[in-house]
Order: sequence, then C-alpha cells, then structure tokens
Amino acid sequence: MTDSAVSFDSVRDRSTSPVTDATPSLSPLAILLIEIALAVGGFGIGTGEFVIMGLLPDVASTFEVSIPAAGYVISAYALGVVIGAPVIAILSARLPRRTLLLCLMGLFAVGNILSAMAPTFWSFTALRFITGLPHGAYFGVASLVAASMVPPNKRARAVGRVMLGLTIATLAGTPLATFMGQMLSWRAAFFLVGGIGALTVALLWYFQPRDKVQEGASIRRELSAFGRTQVWLTLGIAAIGFGGMFSVFSYIASTTTQTAQLPVGMVSIVLALFGIGMNVGNIVGSRLADLSLKGTIGGSMVFYIVVMLAFALFAHNPIALYITVFLVGCGFAPGPALQTRLMDVAADAQTLAAASNHSAFNVANALGAWLGGLVISWGWGFAATGYVGAFLSLLGLGIFAVSVSLEKRRGAA
Repeated sequence: MTDSAVSFDSVRDRSTSPVTDATPSLSPLAILLIEIALAVGGFGIGTGEFVIMGLLPDVASTFEVSIPAAGYVISAYALGVVIGAPVIAILSARLPRRTLLLCLMGLFAVGNILSAMAPTFWSFTALRFITGLPHGAYFGVASLVAASMVPPNKRARAVGRVMLGLTIATLAGTPLATFMGQMLSWRAAFFLVGGIGALTVALLWYFQPRDKVQEGASIRRELSAFGRTQVWLTLGIAAIGFGGMFSVFSYIASTTTQTAQLPVGMVSIVLALFGIGMNVGNIVGSRLADLSLKGTIGGSMVFYIVVMLAFALFAHNPIALYITVFLVGCGFAPGPALQTRLMDVAADAQTLAAASNHSAFNVANALGAWLGGLVISWGWGFAATGYVGAFLSLLGLGIFAVSVSLEKRRGAA
C-alpha cells in the first residue's frame, strides 16, 4: 500500500501506537486529516472569540447591564488568553502534546457550553475568562504538532494551514454564529461553539497519533524560553507590530458609517473584506515565510506602514476604504512566520514560546484598541487609527531590526 493510497482504517490505527514528535511514517492523508482536526479547533476558537462582539447588546439585555459593562466579558476572555498561554505551557511541560491538545479543547468546549447556561452576568464573565485560558496554548501546541509532521522548508505552510481555521472563522464562523444568536438566542451561539470544540476533541482523539513526552522536558526547561533575548524580541514584534491591525479593526464600523458616510448595511461588507484579506494574507504569508522567514516579517512591517498611512489618508473615500481594509486584513501575513521563528529562537523550550505568541497578539489587540480610542477622543477622527497603526508598525519594524542585528553580531562572534 502506498503512502498516497493509505486506507481510512490505517489512519485510525496509527493513533493507537506511540510515536515520536516527528513521524516520517505518516502518510500524506494522515497528515492532512490531523491538520484538518487542528484547524477545526482553530475555527471554533476564532468563532468563540469574535462572536460575542456582535451579540453584546443581547447579552447586556439578558443580564440587564449596560453595553459598556457587558464589554467586560471581552476583556475577561482576552485576559484568560494572556494568562493561560504561558501558565498552561509551563505546567504541562511533562504532558504529551496529544494529551495536552485534548485537555485544552475539552476545557474550551465545556467552558463555552457552561457560558451558554450562565445564570448571572458575573458567572458568565468568569466563564469567559476560563474559556480563554486554553486559547493561546492550543494554537501554540497545534503549530508545533503541524510543523513536526513536515520537512523544515514547509513548516510555515503547515502552521498557516492550522491558522486557516482562525482566519476562516472571521469570514464564515463568526457571521454564522452571530446570525444564529440573533435569530434564536446568544446562548445558542455559545452552544454551537461548544459543539465545535467537542467535535475537535473527537477528531483529535481519532486521527492524531499518540506521542511521547520529549526527553528532558520540564518546567525549568520551558521557563528557559524567557531567558532568551530573541524570544522576547519576537514576541515584541507581535505585541506591538500587530497593534495597528487591531487599532483599525476595533473602530471599523464607525469608520465605515461616519468617515466614509456609508449606510450601516455596508459594515458587514467591509468586515467580509477584512476577513477575506486575513485568509489571503495567511496563505500567501505562510508560503513566503518558507522562502524567507525574516524577509517575510520585515517586509510585512513595511507593508503595514504603507497600508496604514493609505487608510488614514483615504478612508473617507468608499472605494479606497474597501481596498485598504482588505489590505489591512492581508497584514495577517507575518502570523505564521512569527510563530515559526519562535520555534527557531526558543531552542528546546518551544511550547512556552509558541503559546506565548498568542498572548502577544492579545496584547496587540488591547494596545491597538486603546491607542486608537485615544486619538479618536482627541478629535482626530476614526481614520486617524491608521496613523496609530503606521506608528506601531514602525516600532515593530524597529524591534525586528534590533533582533536581526543582534543575531548577526552573535553569528559573527
């Protein structure tokens, strides 16, 4: 039986025998099925993270709180991501990756189902925090698993395929769950997300092979990642350089209706363009990263600066708004490259470094939204969020330049 013609039963049989992290005996079909299972988990996480934004008024009405107060649940989830990623990565150092992924997605599924049944606002907020805990660790470990199954020159594309679940969620999962929540109840949306999480557990149980704990794995070894300058610099690029995307995205609805003077109905079109851009950026960026990892990261920061400035200058024009919003979404391109670079610079403490990448993205989310709101409150207008994005991208480029410079000096030494 050839690798390309492996039977469905043989794929399942592989999940019952211990294998190492890098499994050359896996067929292309087996690898594809594992990647699909990992991407389904990303789809569920992405849908669960963003659906609340469209259902916030419904949540506020149910619990009889103001919409700004209801916004605390978004912050609670983000805080769970920031805290959960490094803590879980450290505490689970002695767990096989398959077991860890099953536990993480199981917690995510249960957290969303319980969120759907929350009796009070504060219990709902607490459950959103708990549900956010496995977010970063899942993507980090899933990326490591995907990269371990392919040759080194195809790692970024493997990571990109896992991330595709997240980017597709912005385009399809979130609108679908939001529509369901508006038609039935916001609780139904979280039941749906919990169901996706449970489906991921089943797929991973069925398709992902058992693995052994890496030799020498320990909490101390994972903590060593935070003693590496290049790990901090790479996380800094994500936390600051990506802030511009979130600065623009956080206020895109108001930019559409107040700056471009478009009707409210066009907001969904603009959001769809952003989602399409994220998917294009993820696919193209992962391919470019396999050709030149550092070139993709540095080039993306330059691309960001130009696009953000164009957004700030021309967002008042509807056609220009459509184009620049699509291009801002394409700015997701360095995501797989940054995740892959963390694998390189973290040496043998990859789990903590890879998981922390998503903590950095949530820092970018908070930083971008805060600075964007600041310039708006100063009276500069919603399009000025593009200037914030350009500034943050410039800082990200500066951090990247420092990272490359230090690497060259160390190489020369």
